[in-house]
Amino acid sequence: MDLRASAAVRKKASAAVRPLAERLELESGLREFEAERWDGRPIRSPVLHVDDFSAIPFLVDITGVEEYQHRSRLRAGAGDLYVAVTEPTAGYEEYCCERLGLEPVEFLRAEPRGKPMYLAGACGEGETWKHITDTARQSGQFAIHPFMGIEEVWELARRIAEVTQVPVPVFAPPPPVTWVANDKALFSEVVELVLGSEWLVETHSADSVSRLGQILSDLSGRHSRVALKRLRCASAMGNSVFESAELRQLSPPGVEAEVQAFLQRTEWQGNETVLAVAWEDTDHSPSTQLWIPPPEQGAPRLDGIYEQILQGRRRVFVGSRPSMLPERVNRGLAAASLAVASGLQAMGYVGRCSFDFLVVGDPEADFELHFTECNGRWGGTSTPMSLLDRLLTGPRPPYRARDFVHPDLVGASFAELLDRVGERAWDSRTGRGQFLFYNTGPLHGFGKLDVIALGSTQVEADAALEEELPRLWGL
Repeated sequence: MDLRASAAVRKKASAAVRPLAERLELESGLREFEAERWDGRPIRSPVLHVDDFSAIPFLVDITGVEEYQHRSRLRAGAGDLYVAVTEPTAGYEEYCCERLGLEPVEFLRAEPRGKPMYLAGACGEGETWKHITDTARQSGQFAIHPFMGIEEVWELARRIAEVTQVPVPVFAPPPPVTWVANDKALFSEVVELVLGSEWLVETHSADSVSRLGQILSDLSGRHSRVALKRLRCASAMGNSVFESAELRQLSPPGVEAEVQAFLQRTEWQGNETVLAVAWEDTDHSPSTQLWIPPPEQGAPRLDGIYEQILQGRRRVFVGSRPSMLPERVNRGLAAASLAVASGLQAMGYVGRCSFDFLVVGDPEADFELHFTECNGRWGGTSTPMSLLDRLLTGPRPPYRARDFVHPDLVGASFAELLDRVGERAWDSRTGRGQFLFYNTGPLHGFGKLDVIALGSTQVEADAALEEELPRLWGL
């Protein structure tokens, strides 16, 4: 898939978001990062891939999340470097080169700086820092491709440039617009300006326990479920869902107690707005994957539409597959996504981006599409999608990607699991096979890794991952 926003859509979206950009003083805010902003031209230098997750709250609740820093290996190309605070899985680099056919790259081990999630800061110390700066000096040019354009990444780029006198562009949006995309309240404003409030679930915001309690009570009179959301969390970690019938049985102090418990659990400091929203009942939560270049390099591009695999009451993301929703739904998702992406582009956003939606109603008949959030970063859907684009020629085949977790895999070696799969493991040398593996770091300690299963049909791909792979692994 390669759909792009039209000139008319870009012009309209740019005008729509201008008041928000002016209110946020983005023009002056972005000026601070001008020296390191990527202009869209191809980079011929070594690129440092840094997956620093430290700015997203509560990811520590995800099993083995510090090992996710190794996902950046899948983006790295010949001559590039990637960094993590833990060692790669034994045998995984050989698998990447020999089986997947990826070019050899250089791994850097960084010493944790306080907490292991603070990877960009760890890059600026010790032997890791020396190696990075030596590489930049020797090549005469350098670049950073981060998971997300947080302040620490831009500070790292600035330090490298100052010490080496080498330009260090960053393949990501500068922090002021990174947080427009990743802050649920600000992103909702972008959607409303570009498309209208009908593209959002009913949403209200407040910064006090009493006001949030009042809003929840009010919402519970109109919707069967309601929820509270922190603004910068990912994978539903900052959500709490309530049955409206139960809330209606509580007194105002009782509702406020529920709010207080949520705020305490999510370590609210009292200085952040919290969203109170209608929680729509639907089984369809698609996401759209986009690439947003600098404006002078062209229009935002839609790379794919996916159905998210969600689990539990809070609907936590565990995987994805290409959308099998009706074409009319997909067309609506595509058009809305390109319009909103054009608004973000006009505000200074650059790089990988995805939007999460709800399909409310009957996808085959009457339905509504509602944005729920933006993921202004690389993620669990864009990573396998981009890997397949890199490895395969032609259109992507049907596939299913998700994390695979089982207690019987704790202590297993990657080589052992690869051997059990045998010829069913995809091999670039033959172009045959069905399973691809990544994010293998949590395997030994937590029995967890990520898998892509290919198929000639979506039904075959789903069955391969959910039924065939457990059988091959004896689970």
